[in-house]
Amino acid sequence: MRIGIDCRTILNPDHGEGAGIGHYTYQLVRHLLMIDKKNDYFLFFDRSIEKRRLDKFKKENVFIKFFPFSQYKRFLPSSYSNFLTSANLMKFKLDVFHSPALNLPLAYPGNTIVTAHDLAIYKFPELYTNRQASSLKNVIPQIVQKAKKIIAVSQTTKKDLIDLLQVDKDKIKVIYHGLDKRFLRNTSRQDIDRVKNKLNIKGEYLLFLGTLEKRKNIIRIIEAYERLREKINNGYKLVLAGSPGFGFKEIKKKTSQSKYKNDIIVTGYIMPDDVDPLFEGAKIFIFPTLYEGFGLPVIEAMADRVPVITSNISSLPETSGGNALLVDPYNVSEIYRAILEILTKPGLTQELRREGIKWVAQFDWEATARETLDAYQQAV
Repeated sequence: MRIGIDCRTILNPDHGEGAGIGHYTYQLVRHLLMIDKKNDYFLFFDRSIEKRRLDKFKKENVFIKFFPFSQYKRFLPSSYSNFLTSANLMKFKLDVFHSPALNLPLAYPGNTIVTAHDLAIYKFPELYTNRQASSLKNVIPQIVQKAKKIIAVSQTTKKDLIDLLQVDKDKIKVIYHGLDKRFLRNTSRQDIDRVKNKLNIKGEYLLFLGTLEKRKNIIRIIEAYERLREKINNGYKLVLAGSPGFGFKEIKKKTSQSKYKNDIIVTGYIMPDDVDPLFEGAKIFIFPTLYEGFGLPVIEAMADRVPVITSNISSLPETSGGNALLVDPYNVSEIYRAILEILTKPGLTQELRREGIKWVAQFDWEATARETLDAYQQAV
């Protein structure tokens, strides 16, 4: 087969990954190239990416291609950009083209597959700009109808596709994310201290890691932390790690007004090499988000033997498999009590660590790649 993959979300291939969908795309492509020497892969990037960053993708069955006029896309009408992208793809006579996000050139007539990570735009439109909401709501229904096959990253996302967009269930294939094996290796104390020093974290800390946006429920995490500090003045820091997103101004304001603002550390983007030590050094990973299609940080934290607090809604009970403390994300008291319970019950901490590490053994990027390759064959 001649397989095309849209790789434009891979933000930092020289560091091994990008954030969110970029991480998924990078890991999927890396493992597809490891297991499949038979098929040809056409990897499409924007021209703006530095060519040295593409060296690690070079193999005999890999062809690096660039979308035309990508640097001028913002100046072009969307219909014209769509036509150019479609015409470019047609030149390569692909058997299947995979977009690892809900994004396709609608004029392209060939076989297509998309990955649906979540449908948050339909559940929480207020968490997006008006322009984003309007654009996505118009385009996504056309994309899911056009795609020959849809990969859903969880049963929850599959259900949302059926319930919200009336997608035929037989068109959807659930393929879970994998887990980068580096999270299963013990990190040295020296490496943990290196990251703590880099981020100016002194002492023990509670951790959130993800985009700092409204959907991630950061305001309520801060409020739960404040209640904890009022109850037990144990000196734990709260580390909010990740890039700013929609609603970050509100988060920044809340942090600056907190009585414990000197103990709330907002780190910004975390380099991939620092993620594992940051997880492993944490006392608790707190992830009570309002909606997730999968929730990859949950299994990464479990792999690093960190007790997890997460939401009892969307995909998070599915992803955590009963091996985390589940809370109502809208209830600050529940989040606070879950933190307090883990901190005051060593036996519970040990149980969550023990069962979490067993649970995450099933998540494997090679298995994800094999199942995705099977989806390509089905589409063709």
